[in-house]
Amino acid sequence: MGEPVLEVRVLHRADAEAAEAGGADRLMVVALGEQRAHAPDPGVVAEVVRASGLPVRPLLRLPADADRPDTTTGAGLDRMVGLAGEYVAAGADGVVAGFTTDQLEIDVELATALGEQLNCPWTFSRALDRTLEHRRSWRHVLGLPGVDAVLSAGSSVDAERGHQQLLDLAGDPAIAARLVAAGGVRPEHVPWLLRARVAGVQVASAVRPGGSWTRAHVDTQLVRSWRLLLDDELAARRSRS
Repeated sequence: MGEPVLEVRVLHRADAEAAEAGGADRLMVVALGEQRAHAPDPGVVAEVVRASGLPVRPLLRLPADADRPDTTTGAGLDRMVGLAGEYVAAGADGVVAGFTTDQLEIDVELATALGEQLNCPWTFSRALDRTLEHRRSWRHVLGLPGVDAVLSAGSSVDAERGHQQLLDLAGDPAIAARLVAAGGVRPEHVPWLLRARVAGVQVASAVRPGGSWTRAHVDTQLVRSWRLLLDDELAARRSRS
């Protein structure tokens, strides 16, 4: 297993440049919606790719699915596959998506259908956090084609409430190897998460002044503070080994 990645959510080129300058390892590209983030325009993804040398993963969620963000229709799936192809052609190394059923379980059929048609690896989104039984959901997600990372806060709310659940889940090496802690991870969580050997940490509003998505861009110094948190813990790990 490699060293944990620092992933930053970005909206555009300026965010991407600041994130890379601060020491990010990977970028997740989203577009802002009225209710939830959704899939960005392929042109924006192309600009982000050109602006940085980092792996880029756009969110694959259609604006039309905003009222039910963790599912889609048959036609929607076709559109998602086509959009993923446009992202990869623009230079993205993968995508981010996730599906649940009305019973709040992983929609294995839909997720498998997507995975089998993608020509790239993908990250399973925090849709997993909105399921009823997380361990059962993890078993399903680990078997999906192409999934090499999973975003989770350990709670449907945020990582503050799900922190202990994340640590418990990471006790399973198969889960830890794909778990990217997300959804409001706090600085004090980082040492514990890295000691649990998680695959990475994602930051979003925490690297924007005032936490604002509309009035501030990603800030290089804030990203660097998270980079140093990860690096300091990794250095401490090496000194203990």
